[in-house]
Amino acid sequence: MANTPTLDALKKATHVKEQIIKLEVQLAQILSGISKASTPTKVKGKPSSKKMSASARAKLSAAAKARWAKVKGKKPAAKPSATPKKKKSTMSPEGRAKLAAMMKARWAARKKGGAAPNQKSK
Repeated sequence: MANTPTLDALKKATHVKEQIIKLEVQLAQILSGISKASTPTKVKGKPSSKKMSASARAKLSAAAKARWAKVKGKKPAAKPSATPKKKKSTMSPEGRAKLAAMMKARWAARKKGGAAPNQKSK
């Protein structure tokens, strides 16, 4: 079985990690010449669980789209216009039947173990 740490070991590891972070911040301040009194140290803790509302996300999205439109030199798109969709190309029933027959012939040839018709031999 794998060596899994206990709850106490995990708590101790978390405490040690926090101490390391504090010491790294102090070291960075000492090396950069900033005194501890001038800049308060902030230890990263548990990530915030604040969620953004859907309306706030929509506002941010609209603002970002407007900024990009300004950069690109276009007006912000209010709503997509009703553009006619490109008509799908359709195949005639005769063409479809011809393709189906060709595929059945290929599958039958493959099933027998031979090369498929209309295929280059290697």
